[in-house]
Amino acid sequence: MTEPNASQAIDALLERFRQKSRVQARALITSVFGDAVLPRGGRVWLGSLIQLLDPLDINERLVRTTVFRLVKEEWLQAEAVGRRTDYMLTPDGQRRFENASQQIYAADSPGWDKRWRMLMVMGDLDARQREKLRKALAWQGFGDTGSGCFIHPTAELEAALDAVAAEGLADLLPQLMPLVAVNPKLSPAAEDASLIQHAWNLEELAVAYGNFVSRYQPVLDALQRTPASEVNAEQACLTRILLIHDFRRYLLRDPQLPEVLLPADWPGNRARQLCKEIYRRLLEPSERHLDQCLQLSSGAMPAAADWLQSRFQRSEDALSLVE
Repeated sequence: MTEPNASQAIDALLERFRQKSRVQARALITSVFGDAVLPRGGRVWLGSLIQLLDPLDINERLVRTTVFRLVKEEWLQAEAVGRRTDYMLTPDGQRRFENASQQIYAADSPGWDKRWRMLMVMGDLDARQREKLRKALAWQGFGDTGSGCFIHPTAELEAALDAVAAEGLADLLPQLMPLVAVNPKLSPAAEDASLIQHAWNLEELAVAYGNFVSRYQPVLDALQRTPASEVNAEQACLTRILLIHDFRRYLLRDPQLPEVLLPADWPGNRARQLCKEIYRRLLEPSERHLDQCLQLSSGAMPAAADWLQSRFQRSEDALSLVE
């Protein structure tokens, strides 16, 4: 049986997405802004965004509704230019995207200095306050031990407190006590494993990463068999959108623990390297499509920043995927 080429493998991936009964348009459009629009100044004409997403069967009404919701949530802001409208990231929206980008495009897992960063809740919070706090700290990778303590092995406590304030929870800061606990042992102890088990559901995350690998490995296999000159630019762009959209969804649930604290053969490592290698192969053709598709209300076609090329640079780990 003949192995599928890149076009056939990508068609299968795109068709599976189109067949979904429920599309998370908000998350998808957020991914597009972070991956494609941000490198072009963080601003785009709504019409070109609609055109970009149309081949994924994301209709104009859904795009408009989703973008208006992102404006209401202060991720985006609108600016009329004649009869057209540009949408751009707010300062808070850009901060959120930049924080997420540090995780999405990171080269490797962080090291560990054997110190646990903790935020202790002093006093009582009502259920609504606690849930808002949990979500704000989850963005920073913190796990909830369920005993009034949020923990992470490498996060910056000051940045975490700033993030809590930025989410509109500054009134809770006096009730949060930052602490650092030192593990004097040379290797992770049973106490560390117990903390991890209570704070995060790594088993569920491992299954999700395994599904990601199963979904995208055929795409990489096909790209390896297909000359780069034969990769369709629009297909490459749509695949890149879905790739980052899916990978980002898992990263939002991933605390980004140091390697030494993760289970052996952690599937998140394989998923990251797979994503890096596919992205590297799709970057040039997908950028050709974006150069023709993304424009401003004025008709200008903003070029991508030079730093885009540094995303997911090929590494020795990625090389192992193509040997």
